[in-house]
Amino acid sequence: MADRVTLQTIADRVGVSRMTVSNAFSKPDQLSPSLRAQILAAAEEVGYVGPDPAARALAKGRTGAVGIVLTWSLNFAFTDLVATRFLGAIAEELAPTGLALTLLTSSDHGEIIPARDVPMDGAVVYSCDPVSAAVEYLTRRRLPLVYVDQDPVPSVSSVNVDDRSGARAAAEHLVKLGHRRVGLLLSGLHGPHGLIDLATVGVDGHASRERLRGWLDTLDAAGITPVVARQEGADLRQAKAGARLLLDRTDRPTAVLCFSDAVAYGVLEAAAELGIAVPEQLSVVGFDDNSLAAQLRPALTTVRQDISAKGRAAAAALTAAISAKRAGQRSNPEHVVLPTELVVRASTGPPPR
Repeated sequence: MADRVTLQTIADRVGVSRMTVSNAFSKPDQLSPSLRAQILAAAEEVGYVGPDPAARALAKGRTGAVGIVLTWSLNFAFTDLVATRFLGAIAEELAPTGLALTLLTSSDHGEIIPARDVPMDGAVVYSCDPVSAAVEYLTRRRLPLVYVDQDPVPSVSSVNVDDRSGARAAAEHLVKLGHRRVGLLLSGLHGPHGLIDLATVGVDGHASRERLRGWLDTLDAAGITPVVARQEGADLRQAKAGARLLLDRTDRPTAVLCFSDAVAYGVLEAAAELGIAVPEQLSVVGFDDNSLAAQLRPALTTVRQDISAKGRAAAAALTAAISAKRAGQRSNPEHVVLPTELVVRASTGPPPR
């Protein structure tokens, strides 16, 4: 019976017009609370759950959803501590607007290309290759966009943290402790992996480049040439493999600057397996100050970024861009750069004598 129920069925049952029933679902402010409650009760009795969302979206020209485009697999959104906190902040900020989140990867899946085919009112592009097909499709669809951890462009709102300043502070901390043999461990899907020569190989990704520049600002000034490695991916196994490139050698560094706390955790694990004491024989610095950094043993020295503030800023910028488009207005792109802060804990100390 429920399949045959229509708005008119409920209208006849309550004794109102079909439009009044429709307003009870889509424009509740147009009805008195008592009348709306009466209509919803009648709908419940006959098993009617509301207008078809797809039809309603088509009629309104909006979907009620925004996309979050990720470089990594969707599993990354649920396992990476920084990503989960970032997405949680976006969801909390969007909750009053009624907009839902749709998670998308920047890769294609057979005939389905998420950035091209999934209905959405706008999207946050989170740390993706700027020349990827996903970003191109979103741009061609003329969707309101916000870039996060991406190279800023004039026409699109962006939210970044001051990666370079934070990385510079981390390197200065190690230099002041007396370290001269320093390793750098980056991570990413694109670009070369393994030990890399910065004189001949570039580093892709906004955050990776900015953090590398910050480290080198200090190390170059101190006359220190670091050994640089780049791991493939971001899980613990890959981080430990990257760490081994730096630690399993006769001239191993006395300190390692890591792209993230997740990478730093891999360095700590690899050091423990090799019998290298932290910080007595090796100092380790992360980046992010995720929820586990202070709980690790030793507690991790790291660069703090306000991940929740980044998520809130991204959501606010996107809702502003969506509202401007709905009103037929040109949006004014904003470019937000959030501060970073060095947090010194127990994973760093002077180099061994």
